[in-house]
Amino acid sequence: MAECHPVGFQWVMEAKARGAKVIHIDPRFTRTSAVADEFVPIRAGSDIAFLGGLVNYVLQHEKDFREYVVAYTNAAALINEDFQDTEDLDGLFSGYNKDERVYDHSSWAYQGAEAQAEAGDPSDRTGGGEPHQESAQSEQHGSGGAVIDAKPDTDPTLTHPRCVYQILKRHYARYTPEMVEEVCGVPAEQFLAVAEAITANSGRDRTTALCYAVGWTQHSVGVQYIRTASILQSLLGNIGRPGGGILALRGHASIQGSTDIPTLFNILPGYIPMPHAREHLDLESFVANDAGRTGFWGNMDRYTVSLLKAWWGEHAKADNDFCFDYLPRLTGDHGTYDTVLRQIKGACEGYFLVGENPAVGSANGKMQRLGLANLDWLVVRDLQMIESATFWRNGPEIETGELRTEEIGTEVFFMPAAAHTEKDGSFTNTQRLLQWHHKAVEPPGDARSDLWFYYHLGKLIRHKVRDSKDPRDLPLQHLTWSYVEEGPLGEPSADSVLAEINGNGPEGPLSSYTQLEGDGSTACGCWIYCGVRADGVNQAARRKPGSEQTWVAPEWGWAWPANRRIIYNRASADPSGKPWSERKKYVWWDASQRRWVGEDVPDFEPTKPPDFQPEEGARAQDALAGDDPFIMQTDGKAWLFAPAGLADGPLPTHYEPLESPYQNALYGQQSNPTLQPFNHAENPHNGSAFPYVVTTYRLTEHHTAGGMSRTLPYLAELQPEFFCEVSPELADERGLEHRGWATIVTSRTAIEAKVLVTHRMKPLRMRGRVVHQVGLPYHWGPNGLSVGDAANDILGIAMDPNVHIQESKAATCDIIPGRRPRGQALLDLVAEYRRRG
Repeated sequence: MAECHPVGFQWVMEAKARGAKVIHIDPRFTRTSAVADEFVPIRAGSDIAFLGGLVNYVLQHEKDFREYVVAYTNAAALINEDFQDTEDLDGLFSGYNKDERVYDHSSWAYQGAEAQAEAGDPSDRTGGGEPHQESAQSEQHGSGGAVIDAKPDTDPTLTHPRCVYQILKRHYARYTPEMVEEVCGVPAEQFLAVAEAITANSGRDRTTALCYAVGWTQHSVGVQYIRTASILQSLLGNIGRPGGGILALRGHASIQGSTDIPTLFNILPGYIPMPHAREHLDLESFVANDAGRTGFWGNMDRYTVSLLKAWWGEHAKADNDFCFDYLPRLTGDHGTYDTVLRQIKGACEGYFLVGENPAVGSANGKMQRLGLANLDWLVVRDLQMIESATFWRNGPEIETGELRTEEIGTEVFFMPAAAHTEKDGSFTNTQRLLQWHHKAVEPPGDARSDLWFYYHLGKLIRHKVRDSKDPRDLPLQHLTWSYVEEGPLGEPSADSVLAEINGNGPEGPLSSYTQLEGDGSTACGCWIYCGVRADGVNQAARRKPGSEQTWVAPEWGWAWPANRRIIYNRASADPSGKPWSERKKYVWWDASQRRWVGEDVPDFEPTKPPDFQPEEGARAQDALAGDDPFIMQTDGKAWLFAPAGLADGPLPTHYEPLESPYQNALYGQQSNPTLQPFNHAENPHNGSAFPYVVTTYRLTEHHTAGGMSRTLPYLAELQPEFFCEVSPELADERGLEHRGWATIVTSRTAIEAKVLVTHRMKPLRMRGRVVHQVGLPYHWGPNGLSVGDAANDILGIAMDPNVHIQESKAATCDIIPGRRPRGQALLDLVAEYRRRG
């Protein structure tokens, strides 16, 4: 965190100064490790075993926050008697189809309540099946979990053998400290010290926070990594309470914002699922299931209709389904890696690259470049002439002869972009906090903001189809596309876009998503952002100093939803509405005022009393009781067990990465049985010839794929060369010299790097063997002031089945001294390794 998120890390240091204990778990000793109270080196790709061990420790020693667990989680829910766990099936759950490599989820359901598919899910009614996986439907449960028809049968004593609590206990029983040592390389004594520290710091009076980054997400079980953390935090009562939670450390200032207002293929703004071509022919079929569900996601029809009104204005009417037919439809996987396959096949002819550099930044860069070389046209918008714009003349395949410049037909249009200092706009950080930034200087030359580019491109396209009679052009003709233009360049006002996102009703700007209606009387570009421009004021631009407001700082920026700084904060009070403790007092029920009050905006209906019980047949938020804090879930509970909604299992399970030098010590099932393979001749997977673990990471001095930093002399001087980090023991084993050259080889390709021999990469011992890990920063490419091979070129592509993210933080390699071969000799080296396995 200190290395990659130094600004945010200041708050960790402030907490430490006040007595907080900092524990850092990472394959590599970093700047964070240097100031941590405890550094725990771990084998890349083994975190579920470590987290599962913590869950087991909590359950075996009865360290869970029992009142919280019984009241606020689904620990008491009974599961279908047909359910079989990985303990019964040696690493598989019931319902697995080995031929199609998918699960039928029906046996995972609650007893007494069938799990349903949600809007956007074209698969069977349990949310499983191949279409679910192809379209990343698990990601489309939006801001709530999968739909559950009714309240499940429960056992509040948590003793029934089929209650979630007991299933959880059996599932993680084998995740002992000794097994953690065997799988992760973490000594049992050190693991127990961590377990004791976390549990001692959790309960009524204390809370613990977990912070993670792409070291957890970029795995074939990435979703289940975070699920394991959420199980742990829910058992300890660390969700919805100050000082608790799970914090995702984003790779950019507004990665959260780019999922809220999505750049993803399968969701619409506010996590509304993208409709599917086979299932959703009209608005009614799209929202039918969610319209009957409980929790605030039961208002999905209001959120969707208001979005359609924002996009198509007066043309969106009840009698034409509010222009629902204008929305594009999913037909399968439209993610980046599937798109690369379609490029190579010639099925994708044009491509926009906006602030991305896949020739350097994506796994298996060779496939990315082969795809780009097979396009008719390519538009690149970036600050510098990045490798994805110059692959046709200086990509590695030009050197090897696999591509020839004169034979590449791709026409590249490079459109210089404005930096964030050269435009108005907002960042949304991991806290869901919108912070407005103001333009400091004009963009140089032909550089333009993304807002300018798309707005004026849209104007040109709309002008071309203005007289068209073709019905397919109606979505363009009817689109609301009128924004205030400013300055000599006609820059669209970012504030006017924010106003559209915030939404309007009959009386003007809206102030909360609870004001949205499904009858077409409200328009809102993103329901979770409704209120960011309440009263016509840009709330994200607020900057009241902390010394002039409460410690929650509600007048610094604006957090979605409704400026709540901690979501699900109803859980900070006990079921009766009283704070769990005076020390952790945050939101509580004031009986004299008959409303929820506190330090933050309550994430609950403000006047719903703690003892409220819903009527039979109630829907949406009216179906939640006064002690159901997780208001986006259909049952109002935190899910320790997921009865539906995930492609690879209701409980996180340790599987080895697809490329691992080791057999799975916990189960016969080696890797995630539902992982998404990427079958192509240029994407072979490593075998026995690759004995070492390799992982990639970022440096403070460079930014992701390097386009913003390798061109700057100050940063290039600080980190001038691509390097690999190895331990002194590995250097001795392979004959590597400090500051000399090494060649890192996989079955995809080989790259060269300067050698940094360092104790930061500590050898681990597991199963009587020494584990060596190679560390690679992934910022380099052939362009800029500081140049080098691209680390991601050696990585294969295999993906998490839920969200299609690649496994790029745990793979295998070999490492040998000296510089890599050039030209045909490089291809020969890789071919020899492939032959050897």
